[in-house]
Amino acid sequence: MAIALSTLVEEADRYLTAARIQDYCPNGLQVEGRPQVRRIVSGVTASQALLDAAVEADADVVLVHHGYFWKNENPCVVGIKQRRLKTLLNHDISLLAYHLPLDVHPEVGNNVQLARVLDLIVEGPLEPDNPRSVGLVGALAEPLAPRDFARRVHEALGREPLLIDGEGPIRRIAWCTGAAQGYIDQAVAAGVDAYLTGEVSEPTVHAARENGISFIAAGHHATERYGVQALGDYLARRFAIEHLFVDCPNPV
Repeated sequence: MAIALSTLVEEADRYLTAARIQDYCPNGLQVEGRPQVRRIVSGVTASQALLDAAVEADADVVLVHHGYFWKNENPCVVGIKQRRLKTLLNHDISLLAYHLPLDVHPEVGNNVQLARVLDLIVEGPLEPDNPRSVGLVGALAEPLAPRDFARRVHEALGREPLLIDGEGPIRRIAWCTGAAQGYIDQAVAAGVDAYLTGEVSEPTVHAARENGISFIAAGHHATERYGVQALGDYLARRFAIEHLFVDCPNPV
């Protein structure tokens, strides 16, 4: 079965309320391909490896979290940008990308999907007074020592995380997928025992140690694999089309 590209894009935009969210890149259809869609290939980032996999799979649409045309990037179509766009255009494949709308969505969002994978109980937003809050606060069903929780993360995500051990047991936890280490101050203010995100920077280590909380950097790519899969599955069910997730390994 095939559906119109315009119908797929309209539904994805509506479902994620993409127009309401101010972002660092355009959300939605970034590159237009053939007008009919039978197969979606999804991935975290629209890298050349993912595009090549989409060509091999005879995809009509590539659906990603990290697309193109970021603010302040060089707008010239040269180098890897030229090669990536050439691949899409030569094979008549559309690129559909959602950044912050896919982080914050309450059903298929990266943060709520990571909670499902790690068996975390969602209590509410990391910043209750911020309508654009992307992080979440919640709890573990049973307290765990930081090293035991890090082991759970390793087993669930298939990547050994960096752990700054706060020593005390983890009962309440805050998390925000991707490059959100800067939210550690909000996590401290929320009174949690641990903060989990994708990346780490040098000041984050000191902030965790001096505030007495555990910090887990589980990988930007590893923590953001699940939202795009859930969105692709939703669209596939909604329109009776095919969806294939392709995981292009990334150690960061």
